[in-house]
Amino acid sequence: MGSRVKGHTILEVGADGVAIITIINPPVNSLSFDVLRSLKESFDQALERNDVKAIVVTGAKGKFSGGFDITAFGGIQEGKENSNPGSISIEIVTDTVEAARKPSVAAIDGLALGGGLEVAMACTARLSTPTAQLGLPELQLGIIPGFGGTQRLPRLVGLAKALEMMLTSKPVKGEEACNLGLVDAVVSSDQLVNTARQWALDILDRRRPWVPSLYKNDKIEPLGEAREILKFARAQARKRAPNLMHPLVCIDVIEEGIVSGPRAGLWKEAEAFQGLLNSDTSKSLIHIFFAQRGTSKVPRITDRGLVPRPVKKVAILGGGLMGSGIATALILGNYPVILKEVNEKFLDAGLKRVKANLQSRVKKGQMTQERFGKTISLLKGTIDYESFKDVDMVIEAVIEKVSLKQQIFADLEKYCPPHCILASNTSTIDLNLIGESTKSQDRIIGAHFFSPAHIMPLLEIVRTKQTSPQIIVDLLDIGKKIKKTPVVVGNCTGFAVNRMFFPYTQAAILLVERGTDVYQIDKAITKFGMPMGPFRLVDLVGFGVGVATAMQFIENFPERTYKSMLLPLMQEDDRAGEATRKGFYLYDDKRKASPDPELKNYIEKARGISGVTIDPKLVKLPEKDIIEMIFFPVVNEACRVLDEGIAVKAADLDISAVMGMGFPPYRGGIIFWADSLGSKYIYSRLEEWSKLYGEFFKPCTYLAARAAKGIPLSASVEQGKSRL
Repeated sequence: MGSRVKGHTILEVGADGVAIITIINPPVNSLSFDVLRSLKESFDQALERNDVKAIVVTGAKGKFSGGFDITAFGGIQEGKENSNPGSISIEIVTDTVEAARKPSVAAIDGLALGGGLEVAMACTARLSTPTAQLGLPELQLGIIPGFGGTQRLPRLVGLAKALEMMLTSKPVKGEEACNLGLVDAVVSSDQLVNTARQWALDILDRRRPWVPSLYKNDKIEPLGEAREILKFARAQARKRAPNLMHPLVCIDVIEEGIVSGPRAGLWKEAEAFQGLLNSDTSKSLIHIFFAQRGTSKVPRITDRGLVPRPVKKVAILGGGLMGSGIATALILGNYPVILKEVNEKFLDAGLKRVKANLQSRVKKGQMTQERFGKTISLLKGTIDYESFKDVDMVIEAVIEKVSLKQQIFADLEKYCPPHCILASNTSTIDLNLIGESTKSQDRIIGAHFFSPAHIMPLLEIVRTKQTSPQIIVDLLDIGKKIKKTPVVVGNCTGFAVNRMFFPYTQAAILLVERGTDVYQIDKAITKFGMPMGPFRLVDLVGFGVGVATAMQFIENFPERTYKSMLLPLMQEDDRAGEATRKGFYLYDDKRKASPDPELKNYIEKARGISGVTIDPKLVKLPEKDIIEMIFFPVVNEACRVLDEGIAVKAADLDISAVMGMGFPPYRGGIIFWADSLGSKYIYSRLEEWSKLYGEFFKPCTYLAARAAKGIPLSASVEQGKSRL
């Protein structure tokens, strides 16, 4: 940990005899080991002092505590920090805070998450502001609550609600927390600490109850009923996340406390927490946590002191699925938007799509009718460029046709002000090609959203060699404000995500033409953790997009593109995927997919055109081999993306794979997962397949160089060169 102290607490005693202990560790008052030790010292001091009657615990600057410091988790995993959070929690949270002979009240404002809430639950009582957020989100990091949360939360809110809060990682706000019994009262922020002081004195005078949370039993169901609730929770956890163990471990630890008593539960929690912290799942999820936060740091761009310019008005060209989704995302972020279409009919359809997107949120209870009205009022429609004279950004979201996009950018240069950001939502076309006839290359940028744009969390920001750093900083700020994770990438065909994943479907088609079953492939890939297999994905996206994208890659990377006639043959018979109810699957009225026995006819025809024969080894391919033959070409292409400097760092590709393609976060992203298998192993497998099945599998030089020296694929180019 080094000599630098990470956070502390301060103790101040008022004339009323109440000691205020304040947690200070900006920005969210996280609980580092230093903060916890300081908390113990402050409690010990308050207990020793005769002028202290009671204690209030609070956080500096309107935030109670955002939880245990995640950087310390990384230190434990890497062996740099040898403290055991579990045993420290029993010593400090249980045997110091909860066991104190003077009453304590937690005054909660802002955040009380993870360890922060666990410290609050160990206090005698809790008061919160109405907007405070209270929750235990540890399962998102592949661990369980480790400061007694598995034992105290069920005793405060009941077993069913505690399980829901822990297994879904969803926080509750002050009012709901009060209704549940998690907090004792809701108070305005200006009255919070004073009310807590009086509450603590009332507990001392026995005007309010003084029962430690760990020994409250009135909310816990009888043993038989409790076991039924736990059994149901286990079944749900297995169904929701079949590859994950830690939700089941969490349920086991809760059960231990109910069956053998809370103290036994605490020791089991401490032991399980330490074990999970060193698991591959936790290491992967913690890597993703940091990777997500690191995407907004771009060398030589965000370190230049540039300030984002205000964007007061955005125009979007194209009201189709993508354009309407982008418009929805922007108005949800409070940006006024003009949606332009070529005629009134298309415009009306586009505006209706945006409205439907918002109404869906109202229906799900995610938006009030009042908020719906305010949000939709930010959207205006047009069929000409008249209202473009004062826009700060334009996003073009028309079909993937180079000539059309070139015409649009020539028009935009004429009608938009000279400071306006000119962005394209193209998913594959080279931006230099789009803006080649303009004089505005310095303000042309890619703003590549993923479908559906108002739901998918990733925003690929594509810069060319001419794009001004100011434009990148502006778009990073917009991405943040519309709650997207922005990843800055270089300009090339397919950029980072589509470029990296173009071999994904191609590898699947190569296997199918050589004898592997379509449905077997999709099953293996979904079992691995992808939301759907490659063939189900092609059906969802549509064959038109699939063929158009493939053409871009055939044109730009002909030597390593697998060429197949399977999709065009199916298209000829009006099979275009889910939209036509026929693709690799058949779809009923509710869009439920089922296998199609006729599919084999198209595969045989495509096989004949490709001139390949069935390989007996690929007919009954084990799941492990299916996964590797589908994903190793993706890893190989990701290595090229890194080597060419299209991505700034490997972690950006990890987060792009997770948020753009649905790669399982608990595997840490595409490069992190590849490094867990080793560059030598991946290289040897690709080399073997390239001899059997051609150039498609040929390992790139970046991968070969790292395999030769056993260097991780995630090591930076500089690290790689120094090691080499």
